[in-house]
Amino acid sequence: MIGQVVTDIQSLGVRVGKGVLQRQGGAGPADAGSFLIDNTAVNVPTASPFVSTSPYSLRAEEGRVFLCRYRNAVLPVEMIPRPQFYDRTTGDGTACSTVALLHGKDCLATSVLQTCIYWNSERRCRFCGIELSLNNRQTILLKTPQRLAETARLAKALDRVGHVVLTTGTGRPPGAEMSMLAEACSAIKRAVDLPVHAQFLPPVDLERLHELKHSGVDTVGIHIESLDMEVLPKIAPVKAAIGFRRYEAAWKAAVEIFGPNQVSSFLIAGLGERSDSIVAGSERLADLGVYPFIVPLRPIPGSLMEDALPPDPAIMTGIYEKVAAILEKTGLSAAHSLAGCVRCGACSALPLFERPEADLTCHRARTLFELNQAFEIRREVFVTEQKIFETSDRDPNDLNGIHLVAKHGQDVVGTVRVFRNGNGNGNGHWIGGRLAVKKGYRSSGAGELLVRRAVATVKEQGCTKFTAHIQEDNVPFFSHLGWKGIGMPEPYFGIVHQVMEANLGNEN
Repeated sequence: MIGQVVTDIQSLGVRVGKGVLQRQGGAGPADAGSFLIDNTAVNVPTASPFVSTSPYSLRAEEGRVFLCRYRNAVLPVEMIPRPQFYDRTTGDGTACSTVALLHGKDCLATSVLQTCIYWNSERRCRFCGIELSLNNRQTILLKTPQRLAETARLAKALDRVGHVVLTTGTGRPPGAEMSMLAEACSAIKRAVDLPVHAQFLPPVDLERLHELKHSGVDTVGIHIESLDMEVLPKIAPVKAAIGFRRYEAAWKAAVEIFGPNQVSSFLIAGLGERSDSIVAGSERLADLGVYPFIVPLRPIPGSLMEDALPPDPAIMTGIYEKVAAILEKTGLSAAHSLAGCVRCGACSALPLFERPEADLTCHRARTLFELNQAFEIRREVFVTEQKIFETSDRDPNDLNGIHLVAKHGQDVVGTVRVFRNGNGNGNGHWIGGRLAVKKGYRSSGAGELLVRRAVATVKEQGCTKFTAHIQEDNVPFFSHLGWKGIGMPEPYFGIVHQVMEANLGNEN
């Protein structure tokens, strides 16, 4: 119930008294009010014109506050008190409330550089409002490392802030903001023990990601907002010009450095793309180990999209349900994020739709560590146990193949490899092999999960024929999964195998 209610109010908004719960502008959840529902932080529109027709409102009654729909109380809510650090100043007399703000219930957030070189140009992101709060004198242009460190220390001591979000506009020259983020994080880490999240455009030099890691950054957000390349140029021209390949390279590098689930990308629903495009994009991100943080469009008064409307709650519900299923099978969860918007969760209902963690998950090997674990399992099975190979089962197909892993928690317990056939006609023929599962997990369902995921993976690549050499003892297992034998059994690496072909029409 809570997930659906939050979905409703994040699209429809909540009517509140004038000046209550809201702030104007900024790069984060501007035009917003925050409160708690069942101890879950919720951030909702409160000031945009469309909110005036919302069926939802807040009502105070006998010392309690209720979220109401058409005047009928739906749920009690808990108001988040004004943070105490807002009334403090840094050593140089700067008001802490102009340095950083409380987001959700325990997130300290700030735009280190409260401007962007594209703000006054046609290349400006249409949904952004980064300079609005600066123009309203609610914040300052540049938050120095010292001011941030002092504010973070006070926020933790006075208001029990649990993590920090550092955002920024694009600096001059582009990329200069990376050093600003690193310096800010280093200062915060020296002053207080808090996990830190940083957000930025994909850097041209991926080594800059190591600079952030060395500064103490725990998680990163590399936000593309839309993976629909027809929509993105209209909404965020600079991001479209950067291109998907550079984003993908940055995501992969970041996952290697910071780990799966510690890299995220905003996907904004309501920019003009189809719902199935958002879901497909989410799967693409999750397969890389990137958490797809789905949020409904939040039209910011004063932005270029201030007259737009958020998507219908029913559309958001459908997206959330499908993406939650993707998160489950790829082993990603908001609960595992160390810092940032994903951990805060106040701007999205997605965490409320997440399913209980599955015992087994399956996805591509996303880091060198996972890949090496997969190779080690293959060595144990094919070299040590079955003695098919003397020292190693590695071959040239490992370089061009897609390696899938099954995981129990954080441990890789099985693997399979698929690659495009280099012989024959066309590129529609894919080959699977090197299916290996650790002892102790062979009756867990890991093998079946790997095979089904392998079929789904090659289908995504445009596969029209998927075959594999199957050891005779395993033929019944593959037959159960819909595979059919081709020809007669024959020796393969000294052991009798049966060539089998997957039923691409029925597997998913």
